[in-house]
Amino acid sequence: MKISFLLQNAYGIGGTVRATFNSAGALAERHDVEIVSVWRTHDRPSLPLSGKVRLRPLIDKRPHAPRNDLGSALLGGPTACVPRVEAHGAGFDALTDRRVARFLGRTDADVVVATRPGLVVYLAEFGRGHYLRIGQEHRVYGTHEPGIRAAQDAAIASLDAHTTVTEADAVTHRRELAATGTPIVSIPNSSPPPGTTASDGTAPLVIAGGRLIPVKRYGLLVDAFATVAAAHPHWKLRIYGRGPKHSALRARIDELGLSDHVFLMGATPSLATEWAKGAIAAVTSREESFGMTIVEAMQCGTPVVATDCPHGPAEIIRDGEDGLLVRSGDSAAVARGLLTLIEDADLRRAMGSAARRSAERYAPDHIARRYEELIADLRAASPPAPAPLDLRVAAGVRRAGAATRRALGRTVRKVGRGRAARLGPLRPRSACSVNAAGDVVVRLERAGMRGSAFTLTATRRGTEGRGEDLLAVPLRGPETDGAPWTAVLERRAHRLAEGRWDFHVVRSDDGVRRRVACTTVEQRDLLGLAALPGTPFGWWIPYPTVKNNLSLRTWHRPAHAEAHTLTADAASCAVEGTLYGAEFAHEERPRLLAVPRRNPASAFETDVTTCGPDRFRFRVPYTRLLDAGDGEPETWELALRLSPGAEPVRVARVIGDVVDRKRTDVYPAAEYPYPAAGTPGGRAGATASVRPFFTADNDLALALRTPEAADGGYAGRSPGSPDSVTKDAAVLMGAPGVVTAETVLKSARASSRPRPTVT
Repeated sequence: MKISFLLQNAYGIGGTVRATFNSAGALAERHDVEIVSVWRTHDRPSLPLSGKVRLRPLIDKRPHAPRNDLGSALLGGPTACVPRVEAHGAGFDALTDRRVARFLGRTDADVVVATRPGLVVYLAEFGRGHYLRIGQEHRVYGTHEPGIRAAQDAAIASLDAHTTVTEADAVTHRRELAATGTPIVSIPNSSPPPGTTASDGTAPLVIAGGRLIPVKRYGLLVDAFATVAAAHPHWKLRIYGRGPKHSALRARIDELGLSDHVFLMGATPSLATEWAKGAIAAVTSREESFGMTIVEAMQCGTPVVATDCPHGPAEIIRDGEDGLLVRSGDSAAVARGLLTLIEDADLRRAMGSAARRSAERYAPDHIARRYEELIADLRAASPPAPAPLDLRVAAGVRRAGAATRRALGRTVRKVGRGRAARLGPLRPRSACSVNAAGDVVVRLERAGMRGSAFTLTATRRGTEGRGEDLLAVPLRGPETDGAPWTAVLERRAHRLAEGRWDFHVVRSDDGVRRRVACTTVEQRDLLGLAALPGTPFGWWIPYPTVKNNLSLRTWHRPAHAEAHTLTADAASCAVEGTLYGAEFAHEERPRLLAVPRRNPASAFETDVTTCGPDRFRFRVPYTRLLDAGDGEPETWELALRLSPGAEPVRVARVIGDVVDRKRTDVYPAAEYPYPAAGTPGGRAGATASVRPFFTADNDLALALRTPEAADGGYAGRSPGSPDSVTKDAAVLMGAPGVVTAETVLKSARASSRPRPTVT
């Protein structure tokens, strides 16, 4: 059986694209499946697609493509079929009218599935009786604009069947469309097993993920977490995603004083690895057409607390068994649900295990079989008319040519293997994880790894990749068929210099070198991991780059002051933390050094309170910045001086799984009046903004912004840095003689770098 899925843009990213790819891949195990994309906007799809599914675009919008359709006179012309709002929002025009009509009139498919309202309209208008015509609804009946709703309702009457992703929405469709007689069937979206380690429920972390849009009601979740943080201050909330509500959420977090408890993490290439880090998942939507994030969290063994909003959650979650449903729109109810699982670890683990079992019903193969059952029922009830003779001939040729194409494919693959053997691995793909010991484990897929001996190398970015800037680890060959090549970077054996390291695979016999791509990077075990004792201090975090390459970020310092908690109020910044790589001496009183980048001679000290050999806390009053400065914009670096003459130890937030704290650990600015006129830096009636922030190196700093600052930001920029500092400033920082500002401020990072290691 040949099945064609009609998508608007298979090269984009979205829930409909992901769900279609999942279902098509599962059906392709037993059928001839193609995805017909109206638009082609990129060279290849952004989401993974099974190699058994053919992808066929109708209109090429790539500017660099030699035969694109950007010059067509019909491009951008008004559509004669699709409602104006749908046409404007999804890019339907006169050219899509023509190309889709041609496809629907000539296809030899046995089933065509349309995946959005405009395509459902096309399928009703141009579809033929020799194949089954099935529409899909990926939203909820009442959420479409009235013109779109009316057009789709009229189109559904001409289809053989229409599907919804929840039974609740199917009931609504049946009620509203009873007169059409078209079968309305509920078939949920599918979600493949994540292939990652499941949550163990131990990290004090709540995870939420999705677009930052009003319907998700993340503000409700933030309000609820204020109650959670008051009762359990060590628990944190991470919200993943981008969207128009980011600024409003940031303001609400600051207003509630939750900057050190609630973190806006931005987008992530793999939400599955983040669900697995959390002990609880939270969904507070006003409505859900389905609830894919709920299923994905459950697949990772993370129990979900969800508002009992219309449609999706109640059909996925079995309340009290594999998750909790709470009253919709009630932040207190959300807080009670979270606290129930936070305060009962046994219940949390039991629900997590039940959630994994429940989520199995959404596996792609299960959903594919439901489509097969629907198609079989439709054929039995009303067999499609015979296809025109020319289409039957084409289908016969297609089937007869299948063996030829398979043979040709084998030849092409054989040639490809020969080329790979000559050139080494082509774009090796890996799955990376951190184990309980903190070692980095890299597993490389066998595809493209033609040969018998390979080396995994890590090269420090910005260097020539020689000596101490190059790490080489042999790859262990597969132990069984289908097993990967494996390399382990042991944390105790490899103390890498500070920086970012890029991974390559090198073929041993000819030295061919290829960049390593990554499918997943599991960082879960970093959450509970302690730094190795002694000096120097080291930490590393593997991560995927924006191009899905595998990289490693490292920190390597003689000593390190980790800022565990940070509280910023209207007058000061308070920090509590732990010292690594050194200890506080009983006879010495450590001091905090605040050193301005632009004018290090204005550095000042303040008190540090210690508790035992490694715990500390301090508070920096903002008045000290204004009193010590000259009234100009400034960035102040913070470091501990353990004793007179000792090198300063930078205060930073490094430990954990977050690569760039600057983007996630964000704190509010405080407006503070300048000193009175006539004093150093004084300005009558003027105010300055002071905000703590983490730099690109994850070091803690304070940014002072004057009213005249034009950029309005706190990126840690300053007008410039002098070439040298005075002797007084150098003595204050414990550095001998006159040294450069960069040398003074970064001396805490200086360390004896390890010799290059080949193991």
